[in-house]
Amino acid sequence: MGQAQTDLFATAAPAPADRLKAWTPAAWPVASDWAAIVAQFFSSATGRELGRHIAQRLVAGATIYPARPLRALELTSLAEVRIVILGQDPYHGPGQAEGLAFSVASGLRLPPSLRNIHQELVRDPALALDAAPADGSLLSWARQGVLLLNTCLTVEDGLPASHVKQGWEVLTDKIIHAVVERAKPAVFMLWGAHAQRAAAAAGLEAGGRHLVLSANHPSPLSARRPPQPFLGCGHFSLARTFLQAQGLGDIRW
Repeated sequence: MGQAQTDLFATAAPAPADRLKAWTPAAWPVASDWAAIVAQFFSSATGRELGRHIAQRLVAGATIYPARPLRALELTSLAEVRIVILGQDPYHGPGQAEGLAFSVASGLRLPPSLRNIHQELVRDPALALDAAPADGSLLSWARQGVLLLNTCLTVEDGLPASHVKQGWEVLTDKIIHAVVERAKPAVFMLWGAHAQRAAAAAGLEAGGRHLVLSANHPSPLSARRPPQPFLGCGHFSLARTFLQAQGLGDIRW
């Protein structure tokens, strides 16, 4: 690799902890059973082109979130996945994105979709929660086997969907497919058309060993609308019942 190309993959300016500093995928930890899928992607033509694009945007001064794009794969191994929740791309505001779909860093104001997720948790009578969670971080879910996966893993500040169709979807399709093909059953909670299309493209079919739960996106624009309102869907208790019936334990929502 020549000097000019080497410089492209680094940025000398210091960056806050919430944003990506350089294109260094080898330094991003993942659980061991994701490692082969991840390495194969980054060594592919698509992965290399994605790296060039993001590195060029960093050199141009773009602010890119999150600092750890593969955080979902770091916290939830393939073997431990019990539930899959798919988002589209990370939050695009300072300090928000932490590499987990729908999750926002502790202490920040909840985005509207996450507020509706909390509202559904409290509404579900089978869960018997006294109050909504006080915090927007879903780290505790990830540590219990909930794969919180965005289909695109980076975004530029203030520009939602700015890295969509740049290559990340090739990797996340393989990640979803790995769970679909695994013998151990899982729950797929598919909120909105984007998540439903992504899961179908990765080979997920209703009626198999996995439980497929579909509803509208929790965004205020669609959470209450037919044909499958998110509010009232009961997905959290349905997932718990399925996991318990399969001998896969419980989830502390």
